[in-house]
Amino acid sequence: MPKQTKPQRRLVIPKKGRKVAGVAAAFANYFGIDVTLIRIVWLILFIPGGLPGLIPYVLCWIVIPQEE
Repeated sequence: MPKQTKPQRRLVIPKKGRKVAGVAAAFANYFGIDVTLIRIVWLILFIPGGLPGLIPYVLCWIVIPQEE
């Protein structure tokens, strides 16, 4: 019996469903969860002064490729 392979997931910023840069939508699509949960996590990281959430957000925005 041939092995069945799982479809390979890729972390990409989608063209649809994004608000600012699409980072939250990219993580939501990758993990298969609601984008609202990811946005809440980013918001919690932004609250203690901004930098704990801003630096990773900007780095993800730069590193994660756009959807083709």
